[in-house]
Amino acid sequence: MSGARVRTPLGEVDRPLGGLTRFGGRLSGRLGEALLTLLADAGRMAILAGRAAEQAVVGPFRGRPPRLRATIAQVARAGTQSLPLVALISLLVGMILALQTAGQLERLGVVDLVAGLVSVSVTRELAPLLTAVIVAGRVGSSMAAELGTMQVDQEIDALHVMGIDPTHYLVVPRVVGLLVALPCLTAFGDAVGILGGFTVGVGVLDLSAAGYLTDSLTALTLEDVWGGIAKAAAFALIIGVVGCERGLSTAGGAEQVGRSTTAAVVRSIVLVIAADLFVTGLLYARGGP
Repeated sequence: MSGARVRTPLGEVDRPLGGLTRFGGRLSGRLGEALLTLLADAGRMAILAGRAAEQAVVGPFRGRPPRLRATIAQVARAGTQSLPLVALISLLVGMILALQTAGQLERLGVVDLVAGLVSVSVTRELAPLLTAVIVAGRVGSSMAAELGTMQVDQEIDALHVMGIDPTHYLVVPRVVGLLVALPCLTAFGDAVGILGGFTVGVGVLDLSAAGYLTDSLTALTLEDVWGGIAKAAAFALIIGVVGCERGLSTAGGAEQVGRSTTAAVVRSIVLVIAADLFVTGLLYARGGP
């Protein structure tokens, strides 16, 4: 790549410009653009979350009663329809965790600790996190696809024309439905994950059934269980807001609906894991579990 002409004793030659400098400039420009886009998306999600909270809490006092049927339908959709997949994944993860930890604990002669380790790991981290990932893939994507299709077909504009607030009509039932369904799914995943560890502990490691259950219950505390359920509620809010925001922000045709759906799943999973790290860090900093 040539730049300015430079006079030398041998004549004029091209002095190459700083290619690394230009590359750095382009890279910084792209990083800046990505940061601005991220901040804009975060702002839209925060605004949508605030509007949804206002409609859910204050709306009934302003003549906007909650849409109970729509909310129950969302609970059934996010909860009961996800039960088989959550049960399968939780059972397998509990069994895998028991097998993996048993190999290490056997070397130390404390294989009996498998029960407590599995139960605490499942309730604190694995059940809420894996359940949130499953729901983000199943429900978050469908929310973005549905609202994105409505946006492309100008159904959202029709709601505005009829004087109907899309946040109250579409967003609140979906977010509230997830807030109810995901903690329940997490509690169910806790039980199934512990059952998976119990199956391996009794069937493979030759531990007594009564002893395994006793060790599991002894190791668990209410803070472990409620901490995981509280995480699930936070994850539900993230998945619901991200899915609805991506759907309502869709512009264009069918291709954009697909992109919004993919973006909803990816962003939900990333934000869920980041939120999990943040909450775990806070618990660690205050000396908790």
